[in-house]
Formats: sequence, C-alpha cells, structure tokens
Amino acid sequence: MAVFIAVETPLQDDVRGLVGRLNDHLIPLSPLEFQFKMTVEQMAGADTTVFVARNDSGKAIGMGALKVHSAELGEVKRMYTDPEVRGQRVGSALLEAIVNLARQKGLSNVVLETGSGEGMAEAHRLYTRSGFVTRGAFLDYPDSEWSVFFEMPLNQEQPA
Repeated sequence: MAVFIAVETPLQDDVRGLVGRLNDHLIPLSPLEFQFKMTVEQMAGADTTVFVARNDSGKAIGMGALKVHSAELGEVKRMYTDPEVRGQRVGSALLEAIVNLARQKGLSNVVLETGSGEGMAEAHRLYTRSGFVTRGAFLDYPDSEWSVFFEMPLNQEQPA
C-alpha cells in the first residue's frame, strides 16, 4: 500500500472523521479531565501544522500534528492511524514528518503527552522505537497516573 503524507487543513470532513475516531478510542481509557484533546478548530491554528496520511485511493488513514510552543519547543499532538492500517508503518511515517518539520523550524526539543495503560501500548512502542524517551510532566500538564510523557532532543545536524 502506498502512503502519501502531506500538510493539510484539519477542517475537512475526512480529517474530522479521524479526529472523531481518535476521540472515540481515547474516551474509555482515562477520565475526561486527563484527556488533553485539541479540536479541529484548534488544530487549524497558526501554531499547529497537521499532517494527513492518505492511501493510494486518497482515503485519509492517519494524522498527526506539530504544535509549536516556543522557538525551542514543539509538541506532537493528535497522532492517530486507522486500525485497518496499523502495523504498516503509517504512524512511523507521520511521526517522522513531524520530527523533520520540528528540525526544519530549528526546534531543540519535541515532547508529547499520551495516555497510560494497555490501550496506549502501541503508541508507546511507536514513540520509543522512533527515539523518544520518557520524561516528567511538561508545560501545564498535571503529573498523574493517566499520562505518560515523552521527549526527543533534536540534534540539528542531519544524519548522512
């Protein structure tokens, strides 16, 4: 299966559908007050770049975003791939696009918050395989049993 990843607006019906399916997946996994979702309108803000993965038929099969907090810090937000394509490296490709954009922007660190527990095990594997390491809470996220925090310090020199 060919996968195409591009920067797109989240204000499209099929991307809204991905966001809805992500929310449906997350809702039973932790209390709502420990779910730090962005709406599609927030994702469309100037501080956020949304990547959409599409198959060769043009169907949206995954998404992820980079939210820039400062000249040094970016955050991975709203990572999701359709269950039908999991295991086909769509999430890895999205995460790579996000990290590459962070490097292009000169950010020195990329962080993310995700849920804890078995329902998030695949996501945790993706992040650690991609070079993220666990860390403590950041920004205004509460340190709780419901969250796991990751970071990737960025070396601005690109590998050969």
